Amino acid sequence: MCTTLIVPGLNGSDEGHWQRHWLLDDPAAQLVDQDDWQCPVLKDWLDRLEAALASVDSAYIVAHSLGCVLVANMASRPAAAKIRGALLVAPAHLDRVEAMHPCIVRFGAFPLAPLAFPSLVVGSVNDPYMSPEDLAQTAASWGSDLVNLGLAGHINIAAGFGRWPEGYDLLERLKTGAGSETPATRSRIRGLPAARGAHLQGDVSAL
Repeated sequence: MCTTLIVPGLNGSDEGHWQRHWLLDDPAAQLVDQDDWQCPVLKDWLDRLEAALASVDSAYIVAHSLGCVLVANMASRPAAAKIRGALLVAPAHLDRVEAMHPCIVRFGAFPLAPLAFPSLVVGSVNDPYMSPEDLAQTAASWGSDLVNLGLAGHINIAAGFGRWPEGYDLLERLKTGAGSETPATRSRIRGLPAARGAHLQGDVSAL
């Protein structure tokens, strides 16, 4: 059986975040919980993700923000063999997280090694935690397909994203191994809420 593992970023994903909706949509999905959501230590977070992977036969991972960086760090560990694919939404660059967050983020260097499993990176042109140039470079370094949603901010509550049903289309694309973005998919993602992203500059919630 293949399980969906939901991997939030800094501060977790509060009620109303699309990751929380997805947990409710799929009772078999599992949240990768952390002891400390505010002041993350990479080793501790990796241990929790590794334990979650050990508890399942195989998994698709749905990660957001700093959770994407966590998954990229897991790629070199033996447990990564259980990962069938990863949907990596709004990855956060560590330099920007550390500059905007009051607590120390002990996550080491930003991972740039190719991932050992299929992956789809989803980002935007106005994410305060990763520039479009860094987004493209990150996807290329990880060997991931890339979907840019345009003006979509950090793809979180503050950017106008609730349940985000269009995200399921992207997860299905990952699962079916679709390659290039199709016109139909492109038209669906263009219909997502245009970001109300200007006010995100000072927002460090639910990274």
